[in-house]
Amino acid sequence: MAFYDLPKPERDKLVEQINNNILSEILKGKKEKITEYFSDEDTYIRKTAYLAIGKVYATNKDLRKNTLALLEKLLKEGDYKIRQTVVNAAGEIGKTDFEIVQHFFDTGLFDTHHSIRNAVIGSMKKMGEKNPKPVLAWSKKYLHHEDKEIRREICHGIELRGRTHPQEVLPLLKELQHDKTKRVSSTLVHVLGQIAYKKGCLETVLKDLKTWDNHDIVTAAIEEIIDVHDRYKDFSYYTQEQAKEVVAKMGF
Repeated sequence: MAFYDLPKPERDKLVEQINNNILSEILKGKKEKITEYFSDEDTYIRKTAYLAIGKVYATNKDLRKNTLALLEKLLKEGDYKIRQTVVNAAGEIGKTDFEIVQHFFDTGLFDTHHSIRNAVIGSMKKMGEKNPKPVLAWSKKYLHHEDKEIRREICHGIELRGRTHPQEVLPLLKELQHDKTKRVSSTLVHVLGQIAYKKGCLETVLKDLKTWDNHDIVTAAIEEIIDVHDRYKDFSYYTQEQAKEVVAKMGF
């Protein structure tokens, strides 16, 4: 039976059991149950497991070395679900201690399976909210990587931080304005739209775009920004018409 098919009391009991088993195995230097949870077909079981790893690391300083050693071993497993869950667990740790888990993302970015690369993006987003400075510094070194997918993933990964603090990610996005790969430039335009619809963000994004020199990208970004204010009208600070007025006042 899948996790969310269980009644809530049983789900709570299962979460407690998973937490206890993971703590117990880390204490003993074992990984049988942890491997089982990390490879479970149910994404919510895997999520419960990687959240449990994050809790162990955060609340048991004396177990941090064991926890990291365990993740190192599991990252070498053949099952992609295990590697994916390792990256997600590293993302929980990286919300407060990025440098110690940075190498998991250096490895995950180049994994042959898309799920692990997507887990890197997801981890970047959650770490960027809580611990942006080292995450953005790490992201910067991959902005001009020869692999277009790496560049696209990095662009996508910094999006969430940009939704609340666009001024922090705009310098990185600007470095991608002349990227000749359509897949990268399309992601760039998408991200510019995503970081422009909350309170105070539109003006910040537009002001920065005034300094860009790729006219085609700026034009596409303006179109996307205006469109986002319609698609996300229930969440946008401005209506689409108000957004158009701001765009016009800024000289676009």
